[in-house]
Amino acid sequence: MDNSALWYRQFGTPEDVLTFETRALKPLAGGLARVQMLAAPLNPSDLIPITGAYRHRISPPQIAGYEGLGVVTEISASTACPFKAGQRVLPLRANGTWQNYVDADPAWMVAVPDDIDDEIALRGYINPLAAWLMLDLWPVKDKHIVVTAAGSSCARLLIQWAIANGAASVHGIYRSASRKAEIVALGATAIDMTNQPAIETLAAQTDIVFDAVGGDLARLLLGHMPQGSSLVSYGLLSAKLFALPENAHAKIHRFHLRDRLETVSPAKWQSWFDQLWPVLRDTFLPPLAIYDFANWQAAIEYFNQPGRAEKPVLQF
Repeated sequence: MDNSALWYRQFGTPEDVLTFETRALKPLAGGLARVQMLAAPLNPSDLIPITGAYRHRISPPQIAGYEGLGVVTEISASTACPFKAGQRVLPLRANGTWQNYVDADPAWMVAVPDDIDDEIALRGYINPLAAWLMLDLWPVKDKHIVVTAAGSSCARLLIQWAIANGAASVHGIYRSASRKAEIVALGATAIDMTNQPAIETLAAQTDIVFDAVGGDLARLLLGHMPQGSSLVSYGLLSAKLFALPENAHAKIHRFHLRDRLETVSPAKWQSWFDQLWPVLRDTFLPPLAIYDFANWQAAIEYFNQPGRAEKPVLQF
């Protein structure tokens, strides 16, 4: 039996350094379960490490991909495993999900409830868990909230769940005009990223900013946010760091999901998903654009299109 995988053996632009490689599948090692992948989404968190942005903690060669949905096909005889063959799972924190088969530690595999559709389950990890944990760390009830990169997957979740958690107001800052209607449909007020006067006025009335952009936008917001406010930096889509303005009054908080994962126990990890699945059942998620695994280059090309309306997904 063969296994195909997307490897990167050096850092660089994903479409240049990723290689589609097929090899014979090795025997399953003790203590692990084998999962046949069904589908995996494309996220910024999948592609950015390939560029070398996190070279201080990630070194090639690596198989790409951090999340996705699969079915258990084999369990090591030496493994005390709560899963069974044929069960749908998220094979997380393993050796890359952009491959046909993932060998994963059952302690970190997550069972998918029967009433959760595949389209929800395959993207039930990175963005949902990040948004859910941020809202737990920085409660939004009765506060005025701003979300940057408001058309992104994580930002859409932040908007919906902030409203559900009783935020006094939620504003979404967008770059592409095609995102405006989507942001409004989620219940937020949409603000054009190029409208500096509106952003300055908004920032002066804001309690918490969830920022995935950094760069000039983060600096602009920080320059006008009031005493006692907070900017939560969880991404750098502009690829630019932001300097702290001299007159800044807001507190800056850094959030990276990886930091939370370093100390979490398997029991706590599983409890997070027990709480997440009921929330995801009632959450709006954008439609999917499905690409055959072998057509991965087209999936990345679509991912890079500004204002795209669908989530690109690799189907195995």
